[in-house]
Amino acid sequence: MKTPMLSIALPIWGEGDRTPTVSSLLAAIDAAETAGFDRVVVSEHVVYGDDTSEYGNPATGGTEGGRQPTSPDGLWLEPMTVLAMAAARTTRVRLGTTILLAPLRRPAILAKTAATLDYLSLGRLDLGVGVGWQRAEYEACGLDFGKRGRALDQSLEICRRFWDENVTSFESEGLAFENLHMMPKPIQKPLPIWISGTLNPAVVRRLSRYGQAWLPWGDEAVNLGASIPAMRSHVEEAGRDASSIGVVVRTQVVRSTDGGVDALATAQEAARLVDLGVTDVVLAPPGLDVPTGRVIGDEEMAVAMKELVDTFWRTYSG
Repeated sequence: MKTPMLSIALPIWGEGDRTPTVSSLLAAIDAAETAGFDRVVVSEHVVYGDDTSEYGNPATGGTEGGRQPTSPDGLWLEPMTVLAMAAARTTRVRLGTTILLAPLRRPAILAKTAATLDYLSLGRLDLGVGVGWQRAEYEACGLDFGKRGRALDQSLEICRRFWDENVTSFESEGLAFENLHMMPKPIQKPLPIWISGTLNPAVVRRLSRYGQAWLPWGDEAVNLGASIPAMRSHVEEAGRDASSIGVVVRTQVVRSTDGGVDALATAQEAARLVDLGVTDVVLAPPGLDVPTGRVIGDEEMAVAMKELVDTFWRTYSG
């Protein structure tokens, strides 16, 4: 079994007294690098409609019982911009998206942006992609929400070809070009792509063809004891070595009664996930989602992040 990785989600969203500031974001990046986290990750929303209830609708890509963590007026920073800042601020920690709404970007722009970020970070980007759940974001970009899966497939194909080929031509419904050149190429070969979603045929096909890791969603994220073996079985049936595909799962930081971080309980939960087959555990930002309402400051957050890393490696028995 591969040595697991421990990642931390950066505080790029919030509202009210939990709205991230530039200083708090930089403090989190610095703390992650110093504490020994393997990776910092970010996620994405571009716009919100007034009704965010579809977050809890599995039929459109939401999670049963889930709730959008901010109101429509909550702040949410653009993820690739944040990772560019993190790349300039760090030298060791990897940079990931969990997830980037890839179909909202034109494929050539996505290919160029990701390749540039990998180049500038000296090969530290992990590009997690998915289609999201919110129709309003597609409408704001002039795109068909009903064709979002097809758009993601097209984007992944074009990105891979621009990254791998010196001269690229492409033709499909609605998009065609000939003999185009794009530089720089990513430093990583291949640049890791993570595929988000439930184990439907389209996600299995993407994962088998393009993926270096799977980001489980919905029921699959809850029932990992069943979904991880199922994913590996589906991938093997598609002709891919399933051992080459990681599993990335996010979990909350466990809180003590005073709203602080319970490092031991969090580490035990992370180790449990690893035992189920998770290869990369992503912890929520320690300064957010505090049930007591107490806001954790930058210095306390840095101490907590260091303790989380140290306690995980003491707890993990692999």
